[in-house]
Amino acid sequence: MPASLKTYSPVDGSLYIERPYMTAEEISQILGLAQTAQTEWKQRSIAERAEILSKCVEAFVGDTDRIVEELAWQMGRPVKFGAGEVGGFTERANYMISIAETALADIEIEKKEGFTRYIKREPVGVVFTIAPWNFPYMTAVNSIVPALMAGNAVILKHAAQTHLCGERMVEAFNKAGLPDGLFQLVIASHQIAADIIQSEKVDYVCFTGSVPAGKAIETAALGQFIGVGLELGGKDPAYVRSDADIAFAAENLVDGAMFNSGQSCCGIERIYVHQDVYDAFVSAVVDVVGGYKLGSPLDPETTLGPVVNGEAASFVRGQIDEAVEAGASALIDPANFPEDKVGTPYLAPQILVDVDHSMRVMTEESFGPVVGIMKVASDEEAIKLMNDSEFGLTASVWTTDEEAAIRIGDQVATGTWFMNRCDYLDPALAWTGVKNSGRGCTLSAVGYESLTRPKSFHLRTTTS
Repeated sequence: MPASLKTYSPVDGSLYIERPYMTAEEISQILGLAQTAQTEWKQRSIAERAEILSKCVEAFVGDTDRIVEELAWQMGRPVKFGAGEVGGFTERANYMISIAETALADIEIEKKEGFTRYIKREPVGVVFTIAPWNFPYMTAVNSIVPALMAGNAVILKHAAQTHLCGERMVEAFNKAGLPDGLFQLVIASHQIAADIIQSEKVDYVCFTGSVPAGKAIETAALGQFIGVGLELGGKDPAYVRSDADIAFAAENLVDGAMFNSGQSCCGIERIYVHQDVYDAFVSAVVDVVGGYKLGSPLDPETTLGPVVNGEAASFVRGQIDEAVEAGASALIDPANFPEDKVGTPYLAPQILVDVDHSMRVMTEESFGPVVGIMKVASDEEAIKLMNDSEFGLTASVWTTDEEAAIRIGDQVATGTWFMNRCDYLDPALAWTGVKNSGRGCTLSAVGYESLTRPKSFHLRTTTS
């Protein structure tokens, strides 16, 4: 096993950061410190926790300029959009702080003479968050801030590609006065992460990543009797009905497919369009994609940066080539994007038509700037195709008919159902998935349930 964590930048392939992996002794000390800190922290009132964590968020936002540049170097996010990551982090953190008093309140039971009864929500203990690289702050905050607000300690392992993001969060929170040991970062390989899960010193694991990695997390947690929350892959569909606003749908669906170079679990990866508006929609989509600028994420004019590495780019190119060989048509000429170079992470966006579900690009997660568009004849056909997937994270319909949107949504297997929106997390709503998109929930009041355990108080107040 390598002795250190290494991050190679997709900008130019250079070694951007290197950190030695922690020893077993160092990990043990971190876990022990977390347990000790949590014992005191859970005694703090929710109002006290909220005050401290609000300061933590302010300290984090104050470092935006450095965060934006580091995001570009670590995972290729164009500096044009880097501040949006900070904004998303802040929105989710502040919302979860704001609802904590209500969400964590005791559950009152109907009155019974001679008894006082209620259910208290107690913190689970130490939460181990394993965060991904593609939205390194916005995904991590989903569990970190609610876990701390609920009275837990948090151990964070960030993806090797974006380890600095973990350092920045811990640095900001410590600067703001979060008690020592309550939020710590580990430098760990996959095996070390498994050892932490099996240490009997963590009480809940919150993981965002691939399906195979999620299975590895479940295997590590087997027999530990701890909770596991998994946000895994997606192959999120959209359906454009005949009554849709075509220009609006095209602009927003292209953004949903191409933002972050398509590297979003809830990004749009397949689109079904009613035959009555198919030609107009496809034409509009091609026009929107033609306005993108592929290039260095450090260039403020860039709207499409590199994917995370050359291997990821080759994977997407392979899906595209296979689809074309099977009869699909590629509508975007890579020559219009001169930065596109085989063997590098710089990959031109692509729109595919004449596709079907025999092609990997319509069934297998792409995680890149490509989307397939299929013509359908009815709502029923669209529903059938949307459900023809191993995943179920989000799905969307584009229509002016809200009743139809609800009717269709009731038949689609998904964690979130959108109308005229996509690729967005509303912190007031439960973030969850079905099928191979995972299990568990973050955000909203429901997100606090897995970070706490119920404790019943049954008090007999009279013995007469």
